[in-house]
Amino acid sequence: MRYAISIPQVFPDGSFSPGDFRGYLQRAEELGVYESGWTQESPLGSNPQLSPLEAMTYAAACTSTLRIGCTVFVTTLHSPVHLAKALASLDQLSGGRLEVGVGSGGPGRPFAAYGLSGERYIARFTEGVNLMKALWTEPSVTFDGEFSQLKEAALEPKPYQKPYPRLWFGGSAPAAVRRGTRLCDGFFGAGSSPTAAFAAQVPVVREVLAETGRAEGLGPGEFPVAKRIYIGLDPSDGQRARDRMNEALARQYGRRVPVLESAAVTGTLAECVAGVREVIDAGAELILFTPLFDGREHLERIAAELIPALD
Repeated sequence: MRYAISIPQVFPDGSFSPGDFRGYLQRAEELGVYESGWTQESPLGSNPQLSPLEAMTYAAACTSTLRIGCTVFVTTLHSPVHLAKALASLDQLSGGRLEVGVGSGGPGRPFAAYGLSGERYIARFTEGVNLMKALWTEPSVTFDGEFSQLKEAALEPKPYQKPYPRLWFGGSAPAAVRRGTRLCDGFFGAGSSPTAAFAAQVPVVREVLAETGRAEGLGPGEFPVAKRIYIGLDPSDGQRARDRMNEALARQYGRRVPVLESAAVTGTLAECVAGVREVIDAGAELILFTPLFDGREHLERIAAELIPALD
């Protein structure tokens, strides 16, 4: 098992503290139990969340060994060329510590706000990922796609990692899981996905891996399975943890959604240990802990109490 922690991104206007941010990331690295720190993308909305790419770049500069990722970039809202360039640059700047999550975002995204049409968004997603791969691996790219056309174009420098950083995908419907497994290098279950739903998605991943002769695992060339967990731990009052998590989720998603609340792992230490074990038993090889309140306290408590209880 491997464990990861979320990178702080929610800061109301004017409240960001470089020292606190740096201290959090350096402490996460120092604790030695977190292999990576992860962001998420939400370009529009009232929740004051920093952009993942910029937060990842700052985090990479604050650390030396912690891997840095995003789960997921909604790549249908990005120019594949611009995103490929930015990610290759960050992989170079971090010395090859980048992890990249990609997703289509679904049909409900505000495509018009980006000057795009929502029609054929799946085709846009697939083509965009394939174009990024080409730019990262080929010395000169000629690409005649439905959405992008390039002629003898080069992207330099390439990513530090060869052939490119591991591409994780997020998806829920069986068709999306099958498509992502064939296209990418790892599956990341969403924090909004209840454990039962995640448990149903993992066999779909494994079925495609068997069909394509790929090995599951966290080693080089292997295909890992991960899950984000919204975590709320209160050692003395489990109900207080649940209430605070529900309030935080409502702020993040704009309203209370029962399925989101049911997906979170909250409560006393014993309750949280049981909830995380269910996710591990469902097939997760990497757990991304994402506290939505008392972030620094959770960073320490997860490392000192929760993870040792799982091992």
